[in-house]
Amino acid sequence: MKAERNNKSEIAAMPTWLRRPIGKASELSTVQRIIKQRQIHTICEEGRCPNRGECYAQKTATFLLMGPTCTRSCAFCQVDKGHAPMPLDPEEPKKVAEAVQMLGLRYVVLTSVARDDLSDQGAGWFVKTMEVIRQLNPETQIEVLTPDFYGERQRIAAIANAKPACYNHNIETVRRLTGPVRRGAKYDRSLLVLQIVKEIDPTIPTKSGLMLGHGETVEEVIETMADLRKVKCDRLTIGQYMRPSLEHLPVQKYWTPAEFDKLGAIAKEMGFSHVRSGPLVRSSYHAGEEG
Repeated sequence: MKAERNNKSEIAAMPTWLRRPIGKASELSTVQRIIKQRQIHTICEEGRCPNRGECYAQKTATFLLMGPTCTRSCAFCQVDKGHAPMPLDPEEPKKVAEAVQMLGLRYVVLTSVARDDLSDQGAGWFVKTMEVIRQLNPETQIEVLTPDFYGERQRIAAIANAKPACYNHNIETVRRLTGPVRRGAKYDRSLLVLQIVKEIDPTIPTKSGLMLGHGETVEEVIETMADLRKVKCDRLTIGQYMRPSLEHLPVQKYWTPAEFDKLGAIAKEMGFSHVRSGPLVRSSYHAGEEG
C-alpha cells in the first residue's frame, strides 16, 4: 500500500507539460495487431514510450530486435532484464520486414536489447534484418539504434558497412552519472562507438541522445554535448527521464520546456545538424523527418 501511495504521489507531482493523451484506440490497435500477429517487439511498447500514440497514428514504430529481454540492467529502463534471454527467432528479420511493408513505412528504426550472451552481441542480426527489409521494401530508409558492442570495431563496422541512413547510439547521461544510471555501460565507450562509425564511413550521419532528470547540471550537459561533437556526432535528442516504476531510479528534477529550448539552441550553436530537445522527446521521435 505504501508503494502504491508513493507511486500516486509521484504521478500527481508530474508537471502538466509531461501529461498527454495516449492516442486513439483504433490507431494504437492497428500497429499493435500487426506487431502481435508476427510475435515481434517494439521499444514503443516494451519501453512504454510516451509518444507511441502519436507515432502509431502516423503508422510508424521502432522495432526491438532479438527479443524483449536485455542482458544489462540499466537503472532507468523499462525493458525486462535477464541473464538467459530467449533464443533468436530465425523468422524475426522476415517478420519485421513484413510489418514494415504492411505499415507502409518509408523510414524505419531498428534497435535491440543488449545481447551480451551472443558471440557478436547481435551485430550480425542487425545486418541480416536490414538485408531482409530492403528485399521487401527497397525504398525504405533504415536507421539503427545499437548497443555499444563493448566498443568492438569489427561489430560496429559490420553495421556501418550495411549503410544505415543514420547510426544512433545513446550516451544517455553525463559522465558523472554513467555508473549508477547505465550499469554495464561506459561513457567513453559510447563516444568510441560514434567515433568508429565516422572513421569507417564519414558520410553516415551519427546520432546520440541524452535523458535529463538524474541530477545532472547544465554545465555537465553542455560538456557532454561538446564531447559528442568532438567525435563528430551530427544529431542529438534531449528528453526528460520519466520513472517507469518504483523499482527504477527516482526523478531528481523535471526540466522545464524553456530549459530544453535553451539547451537545444546551444546544441545548434555547437554544430549539431539536427536537434530535438523537449520533455517528451525520445531518441526515435520524428526520426524520419531527418532522413
